[in-house]
Amino acid sequence: MTAGMSQTRKRRVSLGSRGRLLGTMAVAAAWSVGFTGVTPVAVAADVQSKQWYLSAMQAEEIWKVTTGDGVKVAVIDSGVNPSSPSLKGQVLKGLDASGAEGDEHDDYRGHGTTMAELIAGTGEGGGLKGLAPDAKIIPMRITDTQFQNEHSVNARDTEDAIRAAADSDARIISMSFGSEFPTEGERKAVEYAYSKGKIFFAGVGNNAKEGNEEQYPAAYPQVVGVSSADSEGKVAEYSQNGNIVDIAAPGNEIPRWCDSTFKSYCDGDGGTSAATAIASASAALIWSAHPDWTANQVLNVLFDTASRDWKDGTLSKYLGHGLIRPSMNILKGKGDPGAPDISPLTKEKTSGSAGSAAPSASASSQPEKKDKAEDAAMAGSSTEKNDSGQLGLILGGVAVVLVLGGGAFALIRKRRTA
Repeated sequence: MTAGMSQTRKRRVSLGSRGRLLGTMAVAAAWSVGFTGVTPVAVAADVQSKQWYLSAMQAEEIWKVTTGDGVKVAVIDSGVNPSSPSLKGQVLKGLDASGAEGDEHDDYRGHGTTMAELIAGTGEGGGLKGLAPDAKIIPMRITDTQFQNEHSVNARDTEDAIRAAADSDARIISMSFGSEFPTEGERKAVEYAYSKGKIFFAGVGNNAKEGNEEQYPAAYPQVVGVSSADSEGKVAEYSQNGNIVDIAAPGNEIPRWCDSTFKSYCDGDGGTSAATAIASASAALIWSAHPDWTANQVLNVLFDTASRDWKDGTLSKYLGHGLIRPSMNILKGKGDPGAPDISPLTKEKTSGSAGSAAPSASASSQPEKKDKAEDAAMAGSSTEKNDSGQLGLILGGVAVVLVLGGGAFALIRKRRTA
């Protein structure tokens, strides 16, 4: 066995599917209110008809301005299948950090390919349509528990993948894996990616009712933690909450590849996995429209334009800065990019060229992840706002409500010993 290879089980488990909240027609209708010319999408066998959030986020209008062209996204996951009709020509060379047979283009679950399609799928062959269909994907393959049980694997695959993503020409890192157990190597890899001027998105996890323990890498201060919302703007009851949440994105009722045979898509919930991919695609759209901006400026605009009804500068433990809305910048010119050399995550001064801001030496310190606002979005809480006990918001011109909902297709969650 070569150095770095191990049979040690890291106890990475897939959380699986938890069912569904709403029918597709109800989903589309809820997010379509207020859009001129937008009608509810009918229930259909076509997987694209179930991508309700594209209409809600005004994707067709956004694509008249920008499609994510020129931006590469590193997807750290189970691998990405470049032969998926929706991903032909979209997937570049990456890294197989698993240490097992195959390479980064061999997706052993179908999960990584789903995430890649949600970011940059062209929709060819009736496949999933990406929110940033002209972005490119750099796949970084890591392992889950089942894969480890069947193969000899690299014990440091996550940190190796993060470092490889940092050294690549991807501007954005999207990781729909998580763990309750941080490691020193992973932490240093995240800091390294931050020093290279990347925007790093990670799912906050789907275990709010099962301990709600902080998930890594989302809990690292240099990473954007993403929670999951449904078609009505409801934060899913499974979506973990606390100091790790920076922003919310669509995650419920989003189809996925059923398995590694790539024969069909399955219904269910994408969870914080899908939300992370959609947040990453949103950043790709903003960066494509403003290629000279730094990572700090792109992230500042995403935070500044997020839908919320609480004071700017404070964060909800469920929603972070609010619901992600790239259309506010791309279609309406909203959002303050702020200083190019100040991180909106750590508040630290950074340096570096546009699109590649590097932090000062102080970046190795570990500030608290976030200061949270007193949150009024907890389901069943006596502090909920409005007569119905719901937190009302406006999302891209659409009246929606943010409360805790139910249901989830899980992101694969890694558990690693420290």
